[in-house]
Amino acid sequence: MKHSSEANDYEYGYVPFPDYACLAALRSWYEGLPARAAVDRYLPYKRVHAQSSRGVIGRIRRRLVDIAELNGRGDLAAAFTDRTTHRTHTGISIGRAIEALRKLHGREPQITDDIGVWLPQRAIRALKSQGITTLAELTLRVPRRRLWWIDIDGIGVASARKIEALFLCHPSLTESARRLVERSEPSRRVVWRHIVPTRSRDGSRGKYRAPKARCLLNVTTDRQAIEAWLALHETGTTARAYRKEAERLLLWANLERKRALSSLNTSDAIAYRTFLRSPEPRAQWMGPRRCRLSDEWSPFFCRLRPSSVAYALSILSAMFRWFVAQQYVVANPFAGVTAAGGRSTQPTQLRSLQDDEWRFAKQIANELSAQHGWSVEAAQRLCFILDFELATGLRASELIHARIGDIVFGDAADVWLRLIGKGRRAARVAVPPLAMQALQTYLRQRRLPADPRRCNRSLPLVPALSPDDSVSVSGTRLRAVLKRFFRLVAEQMRATDSAAAHKLAGASPHWLRHTHATRALARGVELRSVRDNLRHASIATTSQYVHGDELLRMQQLSVAFAAEP
Repeated sequence: MKHSSEANDYEYGYVPFPDYACLAALRSWYEGLPARAAVDRYLPYKRVHAQSSRGVIGRIRRRLVDIAELNGRGDLAAAFTDRTTHRTHTGISIGRAIEALRKLHGREPQITDDIGVWLPQRAIRALKSQGITTLAELTLRVPRRRLWWIDIDGIGVASARKIEALFLCHPSLTESARRLVERSEPSRRVVWRHIVPTRSRDGSRGKYRAPKARCLLNVTTDRQAIEAWLALHETGTTARAYRKEAERLLLWANLERKRALSSLNTSDAIAYRTFLRSPEPRAQWMGPRRCRLSDEWSPFFCRLRPSSVAYALSILSAMFRWFVAQQYVVANPFAGVTAAGGRSTQPTQLRSLQDDEWRFAKQIANELSAQHGWSVEAAQRLCFILDFELATGLRASELIHARIGDIVFGDAADVWLRLIGKGRRAARVAVPPLAMQALQTYLRQRRLPADPRRCNRSLPLVPALSPDDSVSVSGTRLRAVLKRFFRLVAEQMRATDSAAAHKLAGASPHWLRHTHATRALARGVELRSVRDNLRHASIATTSQYVHGDELLRMQQLSVAFAAEP
């Protein structure tokens, strides 16, 4: 059994410097005194039952070697481990090495020091498992947060007090680390895909978890519960939107609130609403659009509009309602937490192209390959998309999944496009002559028969520009192509109409659907027919595209309340 003071030496990464008695025994041994005589003379209390004097001397040497290695001085450590020279011939070098180590050991801790130089071994293992390797990284937590250690497995009250004592003894550490962070923080980025919650935050021990015996889900963690909820939604677009909001909340709960998603309460939900309006720190939470698996991906790429905040809160409330129904959690923290913005006092700004804007955009589209550097195939595809979308009003997701075989001909010269729309509902959309003309032109440009009935039924309406013409363009690529086109139109229009240019610079594929509805109603198509072709659940949604009534109202009121002469 080891002596208690010696056992403690093994527990610490920080190695206390040997006292004068130990150094005297070591020096006398190097000067030729036998180990037993040196220990009996200077350290009679150090040797316990069945421990040899050589063992006592060896421990002192190992302690000095550890101090040298922790401070990065392998040359000093070598002085105590050299076996090529008899110990009596190294007395002078040993004395110099001891004095050099004494100066090193007595120095102030630096923020760049490895935590292994100053902290207990048990604490070192626990902190390094969390990615904390230097005093600078540790300083960001200890002085700034109460109960900073509670989420770190392996750190208890006793270890935390020892670590806090180091900062109390050396207050300059905190100030030095703060200055370092201020200089380096702008360039720091979180690699979000590498973040894995600790067990205390993964939801397996969530504060508001319902009794596991009553839970209807075969899950253990919050992420597994989210995946189970997402599995209910088969529509890809819906599932992606829901996943985005759930992941944002999960990351915020783990990083900002330091707790599991299943430990959030109503106060947390209200705080998250504030966070959604302005994610801070901006440099950490916001970044350019990137693939979810990219190291440069960020949860946000811009500040959310009030309507987007309201939408996010409604999704999260629905998710927690389902969790409650499945008895995964006992309550919904987002119940009643709403955001102003779902309704606006400002007039609705319809995102559609006016007739003159559309004519200008078509003119630019016809010049893409000749004057703007687009390939002929890309220009032909874009012209088809513009005309076909204007005439049919398809959603972008419906357009990219449409196949030539989905075009069907009726008995009365009517042409339809069969599709699976929003909510996985089967529907068919009218294909007017403008859409049919655009399709036939594009089929000929693709070196296919102009009659869709003579083409391969499995070919996509909008192909990817690749050798394999059976591959459809992706939703991401379609959006990128149209955004690029509308930005080009805005640049060409800026000199003559800056307001319209600013508007078109933000146009997206869905604007084509709005333009279809606005133009159809303006040309006398019945509201019910437009609703059916767009497949709106409510006619009130279609009514927002009606502008004629508003103009008539303005004209009539202007006559009734004309300015006095």
